[in-house]
Amino acid sequence: MAVNIILADDHALFREGLLSILNDELGFTVVAQAENGREVVKLARKMEVDVIVMDIAMPELNGIEATSQVLHDNPDIKVIALSMHSDRHFVQGMLKAGAKGYLLKDCAGGELISAVREVLQDRYYISEEISTSVLNDYVGKLVDEGNEVSELTSREKEVLQLIAEGKSTQGIAETLFISVKTVEAHRVKIKTKLKLNSIPELTKYAIREGLTSLE
Repeated sequence: MAVNIILADDHALFREGLLSILNDELGFTVVAQAENGREVVKLARKMEVDVIVMDIAMPELNGIEATSQVLHDNPDIKVIALSMHSDRHFVQGMLKAGAKGYLLKDCAGGELISAVREVLQDRYYISEEISTSVLNDYVGKLVDEGNEVSELTSREKEVLQLIAEGKSTQGIAETLFISVKTVEAHRVKIKTKLKLNSIPELTKYAIREGLTSLE
């Protein structure tokens, strides 16, 4: 069976390594690459794709929100998170968004191949290095109850990430194809919901909740 794969990671050299591993596997073809979450959402909408290998910490739109948007458009696509983060926030965020796999970036190439084959069978594949307690917590609670970021809409999360990454109000409006007034309205709602007032506070919050890493 032919398997079409998209690679989404903001580090070109890392993508090239994954490209070599995946294209060497019989039946696997990397059909596209993306360097940010917004780009992978666009690619997934216009291409025939079976699996997306998704980094979490990407500019403009992080992997969690990108996964949510991709699967909203096409729930048949299988997403595998590939991250250097094993924290509970990141693992739960990706699983809640609909990812079927979660690997750490130092995994062997063979493990990535195994993960692709598992998710194609509609099974989960979680790296052994992810602690059992993290997974048990996810299964038991599914999401963090009372976590303020869960109260933000998808668009508000996008705006918050772009604010944290230093984009101006005009820049955010142009990136999201919305008006400046709409951006300002989102900013007010975000500050109200999170009870935060300054850009540094919003930035720290976005980093802590995995919306951006500013790497």
